[in-house]
Amino acid sequence: MDRHRARGRRARPSRHRPLLSVAVASVVLVGATAAGTVYMKAQAHDGTAAVSSAAPASPSSSPAGSEEASVEPVAEPSVDRDALLAKALKSVTVAAGAKTSVAVLDVDSGESAAHGDAAFDTASIVKVNILAALLLQAQDADRQLTAREKTYATAMIENSDNASASALWAAIGRADGLDAANRRFGLTSTQGGDGELWGLTQTTAGDQLKLLRQVFGKDSRLSASSRSYVQGLMGEIEADQRWGVSAAADGSQWALKNGWLARSTTGLWDVNSIGRISADGHEYLVATLSNGNSTQAKGISLVEAVSKAAVSVFRDTAED
Repeated sequence: MDRHRARGRRARPSRHRPLLSVAVASVVLVGATAAGTVYMKAQAHDGTAAVSSAAPASPSSSPAGSEEASVEPVAEPSVDRDALLAKALKSVTVAAGAKTSVAVLDVDSGESAAHGDAAFDTASIVKVNILAALLLQAQDADRQLTAREKTYATAMIENSDNASASALWAAIGRADGLDAANRRFGLTSTQGGDGELWGLTQTTAGDQLKLLRQVFGKDSRLSASSRSYVQGLMGEIEADQRWGVSAAADGSQWALKNGWLARSTTGLWDVNSIGRISADGHEYLVATLSNGNSTQAKGISLVEAVSKAAVSVFRDTAED
C-alpha cells in the first residue's frame, strides 16, 4: 500500500506504500479539499522506505505494457466526447468533500475526453514521471541506466518503493530536473515538489495523459527502448496494487501506476491511477485523480468508477 502522511507546507500531500499533446476542457465534479499546509514524511511509500527485496507477483496474463501505437490526435472529433464524459460521470457518486478529474485517450482513433482541470497531489504516480526524466537524461548523456538505477526503477514502479523513488529523485536533480524534463515532454501544469517531497508534486489529469503519451506513443521524446522499459515495469505491478484504471480493462490487459496518501491534517485520502488498458479491442490511455476521500478504499472505488465511466464514452459510441 501507499501510505503518505502529510503536514506542513502549501496544499500538497505525500506518503505512500501500505497506503499527450491533447487539449483538455473540464470541470471539477464536486467538493473541495481541506486547506492547510502539508509535509511529507516518507514511510513505506512516498518517501524513505527501504527497497523491497520481495519479488513482485507477475500478472495472470500478458499485460498491455510493452507495445506501442500511434496516438496522433483527431483534428475534428465526430462527437463531443467531453460532453458525453460529463454526462457519464453523473452516474458516479462522489462523496461530499471529495473531488476527481479524469482524462482519457482512445489510442486507435486519437480522440480524447477530459473532465476537470484542477491540480492534484501526485502521490506515487509521480514515480513514472521520475523514471521518464531519468531515462531522458540518460539519453542526453548517451548512456544506459546503471545496474543500481535499474534496481531502484524496478522497486519504485513495480513495488512503489519510496526509498528507491527518493534515490532517483535526487539523481534527476529533484524538482528542477523533473520540471526541465516535463517542459520537453509538454507537461505545462505539473510542478515538482519542494526538496525531498516528490509526493507533493502537483499535476492535472490532462498533464498525466500527456505523460502517458510520452511513455506509450511513438511521437515521444523517449526512445523506443526507453518507452518499452517503462511499459514493461508498469505491466508488472505487484498483486495488491492492481486496481484503479485497470478496472476499465478487459481481463489483465493493462500497464499502470497508482498513488495513494493520507493527509495528517485532515485524515482524508488522495487516490490516483494512470495507465494504459485494453477494452473491446481498443487501447486507451487513462489518467484519473482524486482527493478528499474519507478512506483509501472509498478513493479506490471512486477512481475505478470514474475510469470505467471515462472509457464507456468510447465503448458505447463505438457500438452505435
